[in-house]
Amino acid sequence: MEDNKKFAILIDTDNISAKYIEAIMDEMMKHGIVTYRRAYGDWTSTRAKGWRAKLAENSIMPMQQFSNTVGKNATDSTLIIDAMDILYTGNVDGFCIVSSDGDFTRLAIRLRESGMVVVGMGEEKTPRSFRTACSQFTVLENLIDEDEEELEDVGGNAKTESDPVGKSAKNRKAAAKNDDDDKEATYISKEVIENAIINIITENENKDKKTGLGEIGSRLLNKYPDFDVRNYGYSLLSRFLEEIPSLKLVKNNTRLNVELAASMETAEEVTDYIKALVKERGRDGIGVNELSNTVHMKYTRFKPKNYGYSQFTKFLQAIPELELYGDANARAVRFAERGIPLWGSDGGTI
Repeated sequence: MEDNKKFAILIDTDNISAKYIEAIMDEMMKHGIVTYRRAYGDWTSTRAKGWRAKLAENSIMPMQQFSNTVGKNATDSTLIIDAMDILYTGNVDGFCIVSSDGDFTRLAIRLRESGMVVVGMGEEKTPRSFRTACSQFTVLENLIDEDEEELEDVGGNAKTESDPVGKSAKNRKAAAKNDDDDKEATYISKEVIENAIINIITENENKDKKTGLGEIGSRLLNKYPDFDVRNYGYSLLSRFLEEIPSLKLVKNNTRLNVELAASMETAEEVTDYIKALVKERGRDGIGVNELSNTVHMKYTRFKPKNYGYSQFTKFLQAIPELELYGDANARAVRFAERGIPLWGSDGGTI
């Protein structure tokens, strides 16, 4: 718990299933004390049936909002007005907005501008605009085990005698492949996360500083508010990092540090391969782009940043025997005149 910070939790029940409520409340215990607990919806609607039983069990105040106009979401407006009223009381340190609706993006930004911590929670369908507007965002599907999920969804596709598995179950099965594809676009790719971690480690190494596991977690969360190892099927950050080949975990007493896995031997191997390719091309050498593609095809995990260089050309410039020449649009690399081998007029060695 972070210094007993006080939070207001505001739930948009129009697009969140009641099955998540216990997990939501448990998750908020990690952040602080929940002082305001409000759920917004039209409680006269059959859609709210699943929520009505959960409200009293979790001491949540139902905020009634009739759907006066078809196609207009009055619930959103009521939640936003209440959030601003609570903000001006000065009684809380942060908000938890539970919704999968991107319309709350501006609210999250406004609350953060006022110095509030904004914890967002929503289903996988939540737009990234809302996710990144929060201080931290959690995907609700990650909070409950798959075998605990109910067949009934927000739309009420419950199982019946004529449909024992339920329409929603059939739809999930049919859409499973599309869901996997959507996750690729919804979540930050592991490659992007890997590059961010490499940058953090390299930055610390330039300052002669070790990189702790805790620092990795906090800095990733600051940069990507919706980063959560549970999105990738892990429960621990350390397990997630162990699966990234370019990184290694090193235990130092009670502290766990994260380092780059690339060794000097690997760098020498890549360097020798590059020199062999350049030598094979003779006096004129080889184009930088072609050389980069060839190296990456052979060493698929090769990244200049793993060796302390921001660009491939910087890696090449660190090889004493080679030199870069040509303009920015057609750069090439060859053996320098002071390097070995020397080239004869016919392109052969002398």
